[in-house]
Amino acid sequence: MPEFVKVARTDDIPAGQARMVEVNGKEIALFNVGGSLHAIDNTCTHVGGPLCEGEIEGVEVTCPWHGAVFDVTTGQVLGPPAGQGVSRYNVRVDGLDIEVEV
Repeated sequence: MPEFVKVARTDDIPAGQARMVEVNGKEIALFNVGGSLHAIDNTCTHVGGPLCEGEIEGVEVTCPWHGAVFDVTTGQVLGPPAGQGVSRYNVRVDGLDIEVEV
């Protein structure tokens, strides 16, 4: 059954930034978009690029390896060469702690 797990603190991820966290063996990319936190799989579905290292513009992240574009709020793929989206995870803030549901 999924549960929320503490992965970071709110001051760890400034607005417009991202960070990779590992939970139960999964690499998850956390994004701060204008103060709203979002979590998706960190691994691009094209050839495995690290999405947390990609360029963030609004709610879109561009994979640093080959330029696939994903929506960080849904995990949906928005641009090739990736053919499918990535998983999205629920995020909540408890005080200063960021928690992801896995």
